[in-house]
Amino acid sequence: MRLTTQTDYALRTLMFLASQEGSQTIDDIASAYGISKNHLMKVAQRLAGAGVIVSQRGRGGGLTLARDPAEINIGSVVRAMEEVSQFVECSPGSTNNCIVTPVCGLSHMLVDAVEAFLSHLDKFTLSDVMGKKDRFADIFQTAMA
Repeated sequence: MRLTTQTDYALRTLMFLASQEGSQTIDDIASAYGISKNHLMKVAQRLAGAGVIVSQRGRGGGLTLARDPAEINIGSVVRAMEEVSQFVECSPGSTNNCIVTPVCGLSHMLVDAVEAFLSHLDKFTLSDVMGKKDRFADIFQTAMA
């Protein structure tokens, strides 16, 4: 399984926000990682819609975490960013044109594998990812200098 670029950027955004004090701008995050500001804006919208971050517009605005890093579950973030319910065409609830579906067991195996992957991620929070928060901040300072 490969996560989309949006999910990658979402996790990176959360790490950046968890390592910094106060509100941060899209420009700050994009600059620190050397990634597209436009792409990051879409990611921030999705994270805000999922209630993971708070986005404040205007002067003095920016992005902040909506909750403490220990309360932000990595599995939930991945679910918010990815279309995991329709991993393959024959997944339950999807449009299916595969002629072997009635006799094939692959769909159930893949659904189980995706669920095991997500269940593993459910064991971790953003706080777990940020083991050495001060080291993250140092790296970001260096990258933005």
